[in-house]
Amino acid sequence: QLQLVESGGGLVQPGGSLRISCTVSGGRLDYYAIGWFRQAPGKEREGLLCISYRDERTDYAESVKDRFSISRDNANKKVDLQMNSLKSEDTAVYYCASPYPRSQCPESLAYFRSWGQGTQVTVYS
Repeated sequence: QLQLVESGGGLVQPGGSLRISCTVSGGRLDYYAIGWFRQAPGKEREGLLCISYRDERTDYAESVKDRFSISRDNANKKVDLQMNSLKSEDTAVYYCASPYPRSQCPESLAYFRSWGQGTQVTVYS
């Protein structure tokens, strides 16, 4: 079973950028799709982006579509989330997950499992 660990969260000012990573173990990253999610205090977990095993991107949230991007490095078993033009409303715990054993990004977020522990991103002025 895949294990996922997020890293790279921190504090950033509005308008700034941050890159967070999801490191995968327990299987070959190039076989599976990986998605990024977030959960803000008092809110439900929100799907953001997913990348398929063929580097096809699926967007789950309009609010980040033009500001966030996703990329994968199969050799280093990492999937990164690049976040630009950050806003205070982007403050949340960010999680990665996989719809393991699926290699394509699903329409339904219910297929995601193998969750990481999350990394905190705080956008403050």
